[in-house]
Amino acid sequence: MGKARKKPSFSIITLGCKVNQFESETIAQELKLSGIQRIVKNKVPGNEKADTFIINTCTVTHKAAMQSRQAIRQAIRSNPDATIIVTGCLAQTDPDGIRKIKEVHRIVGHAEKYRIPEIVQSIDLPVTTSGPAKKHFQPNPPDKAAFSPFGNKTRPFLKIQDGCNTFCSYCIVPYARGRHRSMPVEDVLASVRIIKEAGFHELVLTGIHLGCYGTDLSPASHLTELLTVLREQKAIDRIRLSSIEPLEVTDELIDLVSASFTRPGHMCHHFHVPMQNGDDTILKRMNRPYGQKEYRNRIQAIHRALPDAAIGADVMIGFPGETDQAYQNTLSFIKSLPLSYLHVFPFSPRKGTPAYTFPDRVPPDLVKERSSEVRVLGNRKRMAFLEKHIHTEIEVLVETTPDVKTGRLKGVTSNYIKVLLDKHEGIENTFQKVLIQGLHDTQALVGRVLP
Repeated sequence: MGKARKKPSFSIITLGCKVNQFESETIAQELKLSGIQRIVKNKVPGNEKADTFIINTCTVTHKAAMQSRQAIRQAIRSNPDATIIVTGCLAQTDPDGIRKIKEVHRIVGHAEKYRIPEIVQSIDLPVTTSGPAKKHFQPNPPDKAAFSPFGNKTRPFLKIQDGCNTFCSYCIVPYARGRHRSMPVEDVLASVRIIKEAGFHELVLTGIHLGCYGTDLSPASHLTELLTVLREQKAIDRIRLSSIEPLEVTDELIDLVSASFTRPGHMCHHFHVPMQNGDDTILKRMNRPYGQKEYRNRIQAIHRALPDAAIGADVMIGFPGETDQAYQNTLSFIKSLPLSYLHVFPFSPRKGTPAYTFPDRVPPDLVKERSSEVRVLGNRKRMAFLEKHIHTEIEVLVETTPDVKTGRLKGVTSNYIKVLLDKHEGIENTFQKVLIQGLHDTQALVGRVLP
């Protein structure tokens, strides 16, 4: 009897945003449906053994691009006989740089990303290189790849929008992802039905510029219109928005979230609203379409309507021309707002963007010092937000995977609080009423499931 043939295998290393995570899982689902075994990454990504490695890269910052190149080289070192496929934003914006890594077999830009499952299965396909993003929505239709569990089989992502037309002066993403485009409404509804039928209770809607959803469709639509339909159809128990720009947090959106307090169709009390900076001069240099006044107005409108809502913000430190006074303006502005958490990151000059050539760069040591100070402020705000919930009862969607550090069950509230729980049989992927008993750390609370 002949020796059994080894089942072909693949592994995916993903860097960057939720959209990248979604697209990696979409590719993985297609490959698994084709009978190719997925090898899940271990603690050192790239050390797992597989026939094909797909590295889905990021280039939003210099550090992300560096980590992407490191991931490629790690995969090559640990798997010298594997086929190496590089895709994602670094593959789109710097294919020539990736070609210098000779062991890379294929470079796949965003325009051809949806063909990766086909490429993996056929050694006869021509080498794919980066090219302009396609005009239609990507990747595959919902019957083939409706959602991405993203390693968390409780709250899948659904990418309903891609690309960006804004061209902030520091941002490489529009050059990497192309122009704004939306998933057709009927495809969104079909995808949500599949997700619900698969047994999921919460859905995270994501995109590169989510608040622009629908404006390119014919007839034109809007994110709030889509959310209203999902609410009216009771499409799924909970819907969460990944990130939305300040001026797209309209009164209509806030009213919809405020009114959607019952399940199914509950809109999570969670807004992630990128700020980037709190100084009007810097915001103008960034080509952001708002100033302090407009941003404050939107954050306060959320807080008035939904005092329990989690409100997060991105903050960029060290943008060219950030004087001591401009930095102090940002610090004071953050202190004055009812924000629940911050994502703080240093300015990273990206070749091909206007800000790459801007003068008056802030010294790296000063950027590091300022970033550290803002992170401390963000932790204080996060702690204050968490502490308000101690000794209260709150609903938690219990996740199917335990907390990595403690081994305890964990779940998330509508307003984006991680809660650690004692083990109970059979409550994974269910909603539970929980009494919050105390603080675990700056990122989580501890609670007891109520009978």
